[in-house]
Amino acid sequence: MQKKYLSIFALALLGLTASAQDNVYPAAAQKGVTVITHTTVHIGNGTTLTDATVAFENGKIIGVGNVAIPAGATVIDGTGKQVYPGLILPSSDLGLREISSGVRGSNDHTEIGENNANIRSIVAYNTDSKIIGVLRENGILLAGVAPEGELIEGQASVVQLDAWNYEDAAYKMDNGLYIIMPSLMPRRGGRMAFMRPGGPGGDPVKAAMEKIETIKTFFTDAKAYYQEKTHAANNLKLEAVRGLFEGKQKLFVRANEVKQMLLAMDLATSFGFKLVIVGGTEAYQIADLLAENNVPVILDRQHSLPSMEDDDVDQPYKTPAALQKAGVLFCLNDTHDQSRFRNLAFNAGTAATYGLTKEQALSAVTLNPAKILGIDDKAGTIEAGKDANLLIVNGDLLDMKSSVIAHAFIQGRKVSLDNKGKQLYERYKHKYQLK
Repeated sequence: MQKKYLSIFALALLGLTASAQDNVYPAAAQKGVTVITHTTVHIGNGTTLTDATVAFENGKIIGVGNVAIPAGATVIDGTGKQVYPGLILPSSDLGLREISSGVRGSNDHTEIGENNANIRSIVAYNTDSKIIGVLRENGILLAGVAPEGELIEGQASVVQLDAWNYEDAAYKMDNGLYIIMPSLMPRRGGRMAFMRPGGPGGDPVKAAMEKIETIKTFFTDAKAYYQEKTHAANNLKLEAVRGLFEGKQKLFVRANEVKQMLLAMDLATSFGFKLVIVGGTEAYQIADLLAENNVPVILDRQHSLPSMEDDDVDQPYKTPAALQKAGVLFCLNDTHDQSRFRNLAFNAGTAATYGLTKEQALSAVTLNPAKILGIDDKAGTIEAGKDANLLIVNGDLLDMKSSVIAHAFIQGRKVSLDNKGKQLYERYKHKYQLK
């Protein structure tokens, strides 16, 4: 029996040794002034500068364009290279779910129950996720992290992708509440029919309307709760959405169908909330209405088939241009389970092929998500006074064939572009003596 436990202990030690291979550490704070010279700068707001200089100090950009180089500055020759703002992944379960399959041990993104308004994604965010290094190598330096659930999902936050713990990672805490707008589209039966609203024999539309009433009742109760001068007891769920009524938070509603988006707009108008549509598959059908009501859209996924049989087969690729033309504030996202967000830049490249200009497509993954997430005062563009979240790229950042990121900076810190994939590549290249 003693040998058995010793064997188990030895195996545990081997497991710890195997998992301790990572040698990628968060970067130390920037020291001195760093200057990138003779480079092409894509500001992120549609402007491009050639043979320009970017200077940053103490994590902040101090000059862009024709900038004098201070004595003692660290100079990076940007000749032949291009400088971009760091990309922003607007909505994800990064750090909450490691593997897209049902491996429960790696999942911390979903809570039980319909109302989890007080759940905070930031406290569950895992800065040791192996996905983070891969995203940095693909230009993503900031990310929105949101919980998932059945109805009222919880609080989202924005993180920067080079940190020891969630406190270090927090870029903007609890910037919005996520909810799911139930679908009003009747669905056919099948193996999983019992999982749909109303069950296999019920009325799914009626069940969806009941869930919508549940959401309205919750916000009505919250409004009444805030109007009370004193409370017999604190209600954590009601307290959690105070920021929505005060205008400090936004209501992020997962909605793809036109009916869902219209209901979301009605809900936000009723309570005076700042609304963001997440998903927006059919947003192109009501683009003018969204623009008129100043409703931003996070487009979840371009590399997919259309949602309706009578849609154009390339409609997901054309939707960004349709929203741009209508004047809708929108940004691009990547929710593909297998690639795990890394293709965000190339989603923008696809949008540029289907109607956007290259600079408009770049704004859709830099400035626009910064505006939607409420961080455009310090991120999203390369301008004096903003955080030095920068990429130095060989080639075109939005082009999969030519894009090679040479350096990345988060708040002025030069971050590692190493990751688990690279380490495994080097490991087995050594094993098989490959050049």
